[in-house]
Amino acid sequence: VVITETGKNDYFVEVPDMEIATQGESVENSIDMARDAICLMAVDMADDSKKLPAPSDIAAISAKNPNAIVTLVDADVTAYRKMLENRSVRKNVTVPSWLNDRAEKAGINFSASLQRALKEDLGINAK
Repeated sequence: VVITETGKNDYFVEVPDMEIATQGESVENSIDMARDAICLMAVDMADDSKKLPAPSDIAAISAKNPNAIVTLVDADVTAYRKMLENRSVRKNVTVPSWLNDRAEKAGINFSASLQRALKEDLGINAK
């Protein structure tokens, strides 16, 4: 990646092999943002059955700005995909008022109940 400071607490990050860019608030944050952008692009490409580009030799990467940082960034796409698949998503559900009242009085966790019911409907045995 190529990290270029554009102002105080403002860095532009290029990922030449993937032709993408992001930004960060520090060099460390820029590396984190680059890692996230690389992983997200890799997941999208894999989902679209596209081949990932081979990483360039770092010596072949040149920065336009002489003060820019050219560095390697590690990216664990498998772990990133797992994180994406296990993230929670918000769903809006509708239940009759009387059922809502009884469930709330009983201290029912709506999310846990919905997850349990969905797993049962889908035949998923995992808890």
